[in-house]
Amino acid sequence: MAWIRKRDEESTALNLVVPQSLIDLLNSIDAESLLLDGSDHIQYATDGIATFNLTRDSFIFNNDLMNMVRAVRRSGQMQEANLELRRGPIGSGMHDVFIRTTGLGEDFVAILIFDDSEMRRLDAIRRDFVANISHELKTPIGALSILSEAVLGAADDPEAITRFATRMQRETNRLSGLVQEIIDLSRLQDNDPLKNGERFPLSDVVQDGIDLSRLATEAKKITINFKQESSPTVVGDKKQIMTAIGNLVENAVNYSPEGTQVSVVIKSVDGICEVSVTDQGIGIPEKDLERIFERFYRVDAARSRATGGTGLGLSIVKHIAANHGGDINVWSVEGAGSTFTMRLPEAK
Repeated sequence: MAWIRKRDEESTALNLVVPQSLIDLLNSIDAESLLLDGSDHIQYATDGIATFNLTRDSFIFNNDLMNMVRAVRRSGQMQEANLELRRGPIGSGMHDVFIRTTGLGEDFVAILIFDDSEMRRLDAIRRDFVANISHELKTPIGALSILSEAVLGAADDPEAITRFATRMQRETNRLSGLVQEIIDLSRLQDNDPLKNGERFPLSDVVQDGIDLSRLATEAKKITINFKQESSPTVVGDKKQIMTAIGNLVENAVNYSPEGTQVSVVIKSVDGICEVSVTDQGIGIPEKDLERIFERFYRVDAARSRATGGTGLGLSIVKHIAANHGGDINVWSVEGAGSTFTMRLPEAK
């Protein structure tokens, strides 16, 4: 394989021209790849490398990966390792990857990155799904069973039948919503939005997310104030981000008194865009703040049943944020309302 060098017109340095045959070979492998020259400058990278948050200004800034590259240069031997790579500059989302580095002569090093995140995530889903759904489905199914017996026992009492049938309809709707949110959560964990993500203005999906709660806000005479302090662009799945914003707004509306206000603000800070949703609701006790993003956790189970809550909305928001390399946090004081802030990396 012939390596061709050319002189940069603006400097005296010689730059490598990567043979097309090598590019074709790297692209044919089911892995993302990088090619470094003798100065550790990136000469070639596949498109998916951008999702691993590894490079900056044509160099690798991950210490673990650079240690592997140095080991290849010292020993001349191929290096392999399993690493966890952050999905973004913030948040707890991680890629579980297998990395292979090898020398290609003339001090060049090729890096292959095999992403095992999907497989590990699917294993976790299978373990959790059965336990979660079996527990959560017992309540509405048990209620429907009791109510159906009550209807049979009240055959001569039309008023009682109407009352029981109304409750059955409410439990059926709650059961349907629960099943749909479990399906949505499973799909989120199945899919990596950064692999085939698109660039889009965050304000577009925020407005769409607000519109999802339009009927509920009008019914409770709640005013939504949307303020855009900046116009950031993000990369990912538009539908997922819209769902996350919609869940945050819906949560704010459900736990706010009639006639109050919900504020939604977009701003950017040091390459991180923030969407904050603030309500004037009942607030969250301090003891519950650390657990509210857990699946099926409810601060007030009775109130959740009254509002139709399933305990999955905030968990879905957490997964969407983490899968996009971001995070979600909350500030709240009982009686003074709450502010949920989702942070996402701006598109580079």
